[in-house]
Amino acid sequence: MADDAAQPDADPRDGRNETATERMDRNWNELLQELRVAQTGVQILTGFLLTVPFQQRFLDLDQYQKTCYLVLVVLAVAATGFIVAPVSLHRILFRRHLKRELVESADTLAQTGLALLALVLAGSALLLFDVVVGRTAGWVAGVAVLVGLAVVWVAVPLRLSNRARRE
Repeated sequence: MADDAAQPDADPRDGRNETATERMDRNWNELLQELRVAQTGVQILTGFLLTVPFQQRFLDLDQYQKTCYLVLVVLAVAATGFIVAPVSLHRILFRRHLKRELVESADTLAQTGLALLALVLAGSALLLFDVVVGRTAGWVAGVAVLVGLAVVWVAVPLRLSNRARRE
């Protein structure tokens, strides 16, 4: 294997002077910082959802609301699993010289976890508004949250990326 110090800059167009290995290390560290933010929130949300059936009012939910709740629990647990999965992936791939594969796979897992988290957040709004105000308000709230998250989590970053590419 070639000495990494002798390798040319991984991407001379970005203004950084780093090797491919240094780039992967930086990408991994950036991903970890992002996951630290997401992990705490998704774990708290999942924990909160797991306590709901033990509340007295849970028995008052109709079948639709109970089904919605159970779907939210499954989605929240899945989101937690996907967002935490890069840690397990790192433990298994540690010291095997597979940093590029680690970063690429962890990125996919994190993106999937964030998509699931968006569904949990929208579904939580849907259920909450359904219980407090009514079914129509629940659907409006759920769709509004999903659209809002799609805008700030997907549309805005894509727009910024496209704008930067044109400049």
